[in-house]
Amino acid sequence: MITLIAAVAENNALGKNNQLLWHLPDDFKRFKNITTGHYIIMGRKTFESFPKPLPKRTHVIITRQKKFSFENCIVVDSLQKAIAICPSAEETFIIGGGEIYSQSIEIADKLDITKVHHSFGADTFFPEIDMNIWKLVFSEFHPKDEKHSFDFTFETYLRK
Repeated sequence: MITLIAAVAENNALGKNNQLLWHLPDDFKRFKNITTGHYIIMGRKTFESFPKPLPKRTHVIITRQKKFSFENCIVVDSLQKAIAICPSAEETFIIGGGEIYSQSIEIADKLDITKVHHSFGADTFFPEIDMNIWKLVFSEFHPKDEKHSFDFTFETYLRK
């Protein structure tokens, strides 16, 4: 199963200048719980936005830079090669960025989305979720509080 996991604003914004636009600790906890122990596929810029590789996950990095490498990470030059490396019997997570999401939404089986209830100026966006293709199967609203500056909703979609 291929799952796209992302935090997405109301206007589909993901980030700007390779940075997230919000800080939602509960979203980070959910991301960690869902992806730990799995293969995670990402573009090079997404990988470089982390202070270090994420623990207890196998990193598959897509880049066109021929000499790019990072210790204990798998580096490939296409989404197809990234998916081929991952065990087909296990859930694989695609974690960004925008270009990788756009390439992979057509082949994904599931979307785990944190919908941030605000619109942001951004330079990276998540593709439109076509409700003719996707069915919302889970939704859990969280109001803003002292740790979260914005209302947000955890959503899970399955391909129809």
